[in-house]
Amino acid sequence: MADNPKDDLLQLIKRVGAFLSVKFSNFPRDLDSRSVGAIAGLAFALVFTWRLLRTPSEPERRQSKRPASSSGVSSAETVNASSSGASNPSGDSTTQNVIDEFFQPVKPTLGQIVRQRLSEGRKVTCRLLGVILEESTPEELQKQVTVRSSVLEVLLEITKFCDLYLMERVLDDESEKKVLVALEDAGVFTSGGLVKDKVLFCGTENGRTSFVRQLEPDWHIDSNPEITTQLARFIKYQLHVSSVNLERPASNVFTAPSLEQFFGCV
Repeated sequence: MADNPKDDLLQLIKRVGAFLSVKFSNFPRDLDSRSVGAIAGLAFALVFTWRLLRTPSEPERRQSKRPASSSGVSSAETVNASSSGASNPSGDSTTQNVIDEFFQPVKPTLGQIVRQRLSEGRKVTCRLLGVILEESTPEELQKQVTVRSSVLEVLLEITKFCDLYLMERVLDDESEKKVLVALEDAGVFTSGGLVKDKVLFCGTENGRTSFVRQLEPDWHIDSNPEITTQLARFIKYQLHVSSVNLERPASNVFTAPSLEQFFGCV
């Protein structure tokens, strides 16, 4: 009768283990780095193959026939007893879990998502009010300036590979100073991708439009629908940030409730 192929494989693995023990005891005299890699790869392949082919070692037991009148055991119990050693799914389940985990798709990083959503754009302009700041009017900036904490991670990822310019309309120099201090306290300037010179201020909405057209960005992000409509002819892509679901003014204008939601961070 032929030997069990599983037993042969197990014996082969044991021999490889003994061979590795002898070789590693003589390291580095007998082995160079390529030999070590080849032996380790062989050992891994053998172990993995053995786990795939492994089945329960307990042989299937034959149940002796019993007279129907001499036992009160039900036929269902007899079937369960005879099949108790026939299959053991734990080994197959463990192997399948290893395979599933190995081939599980890798979740993209936030940086990869930002690059993909911006279509590899290299220059971005963005207004502050309603996008980066909690405040929505220049009058509010005269009292306080609050950076939205939920947008910081996305903002810093954009600065890693984009030339980013922030801009806003302010009513006085004091508001300008408050905005710069708030951005600095939030850590916006610590990554090195954004400097204070790239935070631009103007006294009118038309001034912001002029900034954008002069910089010629790949993307402009704004919360004013009028400016978004005016720039649609000149800017390749735009993101209009608004809590109200507005109709897209052009095919190159995207809409989202917030900057972070556009990148799937919420």
